[in-house]
This record gives sequence, C-alpha cells and structure tokens, in this order.
Amino acid sequence: MYEDLGPDLDNLKARAAEKKSENRRFFKKLRQKPPKDLDQVARQAHEAVFAQTDCLDCANCCKTTGPLFTQTDIARIAASLRMKPGAFISTYLRLDEEGDYVLQSVPCPFLGPDHYCSIYPDRPKACREYPHTDRRKIHQIGELTVRNTAICPAAFRIVEAMKARLPQYR
Repeated sequence: MYEDLGPDLDNLKARAAEKKSENRRFFKKLRQKPPKDLDQVARQAHEAVFAQTDCLDCANCCKTTGPLFTQTDIARIAASLRMKPGAFISTYLRLDEEGDYVLQSVPCPFLGPDHYCSIYPDRPKACREYPHTDRRKIHQIGELTVRNTAICPAAFRIVEAMKARLPQYR
C-alpha cells in the first residue's frame, strides 16, 4: 500500500529536498491544531511501512548520522563491551557543540558490512527509537521528522502516508 509513496535510497535526498517545504508546512499545521486521531494515523502509517521495510537493506542512518548517547547508554554499552565508561567515551565518543555525547565519526563503528549492529541488544536509546515516527505527539517533533525523511526511506514513506490520510493539513 505504501510502496509507491517514497523513494529508494538512491534518490532519497533529492526527493526529500523536493518535499521539504511541503513537509514543513504540513507539520506546522499539525502543530497548530493537531487532529484528535493524529497518534493513531502516525502509528498506522509507521506499522504499515515497517511491515514492508527491512532496515538491514539500508542502514543509511548508521552510515550517515550518529545518535546521542545518554549516560545510561554509555554505561550499558561499556559494560557489554567490557570497558570502563571513560574508556568507551575516549574510544568512540566526543562532546558536540551542545554538550551531548555523539560518535567521533560516521559510519557507526558498530555497523558491520552486512548492516548488522554489533551492539544491537545494547544500542543507544536514540537508535532504538529511530526514526521516531511511532512517537506520541509526533507533531511536536516535526523538524526532526522532516530531517529524517532525507536519511530514512521509511520515514519519508511514513510522512507521505500521513499526508495522504490528512489531506486537510497539506
């Protein structure tokens, strides 16, 4: 049902750029007056798209962006790697301009050539929740969602499906 709504990875950035203004307007309208069933619409679109999506075919998020690491993430991942948190930080992370821990570089050092994550059971919360399209009150993270449409083909398809279900907000 949603296959025809979005691009493949080869043309994702260009298609997301074409839709950026439209998507920003859509989320601005949602933010101003969200429909009562918005969470349901977003969740249904998310579930339908991810029923047809295998993230292992893509892994673009892991190749091109890095998550924020919370102190809880750092402690959990360091323990699973049998490292001290300080050693984990100095080996893999840096502080960004906002004071958050992020990867020193991308692609993610835990991403294998087969697109499997070597720390998958212990991955950061930001990775667990990506692309954040099944969050309640998605209208509150419109800018993030629009940015993610240029990274994640599933996020692109989900936003297109939401616009199709909510044409009055287009």
